[in-house]
Amino acid sequence: MVDDLNKACEVLRKGGVILYPTDTIWGLGCDATREDAVQRIYEIKRRSDSKSMLTLLDSPSRLDYYVDDLPEIALHLIECSNKPLTIIYSGAKNIASNLIAPDGTVGIRITREDFSQKLCRQFGKPIVSTSANFSGDSAPANFSEINNEILRLVDYIVNYRRDETQKSKPSSIIRLDKYGVVKIIRE
Repeated sequence: MVDDLNKACEVLRKGGVILYPTDTIWGLGCDATREDAVQRIYEIKRRSDSKSMLTLLDSPSRLDYYVDDLPEIALHLIECSNKPLTIIYSGAKNIASNLIAPDGTVGIRITREDFSQKLCRQFGKPIVSTSANFSGDSAPANFSEINNEILRLVDYIVNYRRDETQKSKPSSIIRLDKYGVVKIIRE
């Protein structure tokens, strides 16, 4: 795992795109603070850049740097969630502008999965996490279902967890406004 972490961080620092395991499904990832890297993922996915992507962080303590007026309830929701939870926050800041939705929101998930958490910690910045598929196609449930063309388009493919065959599921998604009002997007 250490070699994968080092190589993935090296690619991320250069603005490259990686394919990596997360707490949900295998994802395409890049430095969430670099517009050029984010744009490359939109191009790989053949996806409109008007449809935003989420980012991963390793710890709730880092949310304040990327979200203005973080609602207190956010930390409680993250702590109490028994499965991966993506929260759409108002007041996005300090990330690539092409990750911020027109209404100023950004989706962030605090990952608890070993590899992606260590990757976020070692890299020191948020990492984009979007399903490893072309826009409109089904998200792959495990590594073996990823389209070969996607594999050719990325700069680095993590070796860790490639052999797992269990079916992964996407996260729950909620929208949380600056006043702490919750709206469920996906359970």
